[in-house]
Amino acid sequence: MNIVLGITGGIAAYKAPDLVRRLRERGGDVQIVMTASAEEFVTSTALQAVSGRPIRSNLWDKEAEAAMSHIELARWADIVLIAPATAEIMARIVSGGAPDLLTTICLATEAPIALAPAMNRVMWSNPATQANRRVLESRGTHILGPAVGSQACGETGAGRMLDPDTIAAAVFDIGTIQGEGLLDNRKVVITAGPTREAIDPVRYITNRSSGKMGYAIARAAAAQGADVVLISGPVDLPDPPGVEVRNVTTAQEMHDATHDCVKEADIFVAAAAVADYRPKDLKEQKIKKNDESMTLDLVRCPDILASVAALDAGPFTVGFAAETEKVDEYARSKLENKALDMIIANRVGNDCGFDRDDNAVNVLWSEGEKRYPQAQKSKLARDLVELIAERYYAARGTDTQPRLSVISTTD
Repeated sequence: MNIVLGITGGIAAYKAPDLVRRLRERGGDVQIVMTASAEEFVTSTALQAVSGRPIRSNLWDKEAEAAMSHIELARWADIVLIAPATAEIMARIVSGGAPDLLTTICLATEAPIALAPAMNRVMWSNPATQANRRVLESRGTHILGPAVGSQACGETGAGRMLDPDTIAAAVFDIGTIQGEGLLDNRKVVITAGPTREAIDPVRYITNRSSGKMGYAIARAAAAQGADVVLISGPVDLPDPPGVEVRNVTTAQEMHDATHDCVKEADIFVAAAAVADYRPKDLKEQKIKKNDESMTLDLVRCPDILASVAALDAGPFTVGFAAETEKVDEYARSKLENKALDMIIANRVGNDCGFDRDDNAVNVLWSEGEKRYPQAQKSKLARDLVELIAERYYAARGTDTQPRLSVISTTD
């Protein structure tokens, strides 16, 4: 992928070398374009070293512009990413101003444009900035973040630039946003991430799911033309472009939201790592550390996958089995016991599966199986969506009303 990386004058520019490295690890060819202000925060020498390309910054570079280089770069790019994106650059792009090389490229390109905002929390919440954000999104610009957390000014709130790895993953999903339309006119409901089951007002039970696999599947389904609703547990990920996101916290909330949406869904992708148990009694006050040991009385959470698979005239149902041992054996058992049409098995542990950008899986169904080697979750998601569509049509036939339904994953 050819990536024009615009770097503007925010303190988060110090993360740019790491971002370049992450983009190149995924196979990106990165051409950096800096604004004058960006040069106050990070040196062109460092950026050239990590990108392997001369840095562009001057619209009036006589040697480069003799060949209309700004037009050449605009056409060369598969995507234009600006990170960090300041309030100033957002305003310039909205107004159509082009006083420098970076904004000129933005006007001249037909490639997707993605912005990773980074600014003080008050600047981000300012009505002018939010109005500019809405205009940019209405024009198809992808807004990645910002994240919530501590800022260089010492304050805490929304405005931090997303971490470089998250931005890089999103860029490669955007760059392959158009599929072959395998799911045109289908509604897909997907669950992703962990759930949290409260013990008291400050403690909860959860798991290590990052939501990355589920979010990647949501983007892959949208790329294939689906109308996607993503029901998400608590994660630190940007909303996938073109996807409706509903945020939930507990297993019961995810169950209720799923059944609220799945009745009209053609595809239900349950990529969430839903808690199996929750505390029987929620304490109204924080539990004090008085005794040497403590016992929690746990009760079962609703089984979302089983409840959807058991629906009358139920959908084509695909489950995930995340196991630490005997992965295929346990997956085959789950496939049969829950009467699933397909199951995707993967090993999880300290060195694989959870909270990573890559994964390896084995897909099982009654007539066969297919193994996918270690790959980026974004690529793996695209392959899985294509396989699910293929197996769905093979099982149901193209003459029937399409209903491709549940993918249940723990990632």
